[in-house]
Amino acid sequence: MKPGARVPSTRRITQEWGVAMATATKVLNRLREEGLVRAVPGVGTVVTAPVAAAPAVPAEVREAGRASGGPAGVAPGGAGGSGASGASVARRARGGERDLTRERVVAMAVRVADTEGLTALSMRRVATELGVATMSLYRHVPGKDELLRLMLDTVFGEQPLPDSSAPGWRAGLEEVARLQWRIYRRHPWLASTMSFTRPVLAPDAALHTERSMAALAGLGLSGEEMAQASVSLAAFTCGLAVHFEREAQAEQDSGMSADEWMDRLAGEDHDRLMSDPERFPMFDALNRGPEIDMSLDALFAFGLARMLDGVAALIEARRAGSDGGNETGGGSGNK
Repeated sequence: MKPGARVPSTRRITQEWGVAMATATKVLNRLREEGLVRAVPGVGTVVTAPVAAAPAVPAEVREAGRASGGPAGVAPGGAGGSGASGASVARRARGGERDLTRERVVAMAVRVADTEGLTALSMRRVATELGVATMSLYRHVPGKDELLRLMLDTVFGEQPLPDSSAPGWRAGLEEVARLQWRIYRRHPWLASTMSFTRPVLAPDAALHTERSMAALAGLGLSGEEMAQASVSLAAFTCGLAVHFEREAQAEQDSGMSADEWMDRLAGEDHDRLMSDPERFPMFDALNRGPEIDMSLDALFAFGLARMLDGVAALIEARRAGSDGGNETGGGSGNK
């Protein structure tokens, strides 16, 4: 297959070759690990272009270099000599490494993860994409763990928070959560790298928690409650956003979008199973009613609103307690 050609999906592989889905999935994963294929958003998995190798230095050129006392592969005579190609290749390689910066390394790592997922990310792969030796990366980034931390901070920093928070605690918290949702959607791999028990030191990401706690300040909550409310909202957003990467992988493996998969699922067997009013009365009622929106965006909007309702109830409870129960609380959850 030529570079750029679309690779068959796992579903097509199983149909054409009669192998199990697990086998077909392993095939595509192995091809991705070896850098032979890559995922292209909106297209699917395609064959990658081979990395151009440095041109071989002819044996007579190597011998001429040795005879002149110079390094092997460099012939005397300057730019016009046949050994100039080997020297220029070496100069280009050194030049690429001279231009290498931590920012370039991180930017390329983000690009690889965005297009192919974290499974395709390695120090070697980043070096290959940059056209430099793998070991040269370690002068700028100690290892993959540090690379992931830098990637996390970079993607949060590329979409900064507004200079001033939205008016009101509820609007302020929603603003932060929706910005996080957009960042996760733009970088599907990101949510799986986040940890709320062992957080990484990423200043641009920490600013989100800082902004959320600031929105809750002065409302009668303790410092612990402000921190727990802020982190719980972030954890909810991140937990749902994990499905961005899973959906991208599923679409790549199956060759079907989520809508196409649901259309296929809604066949005769599914209708017979889920329309059993005795075993599944609630599903049966849903099947008979209007279509419902179960997209990730719809689930996020619903869940976020309910979590904010819970924070509003907590604020009301604290106010009622501090005022001896005299607080009327008329709609203050939105103030």
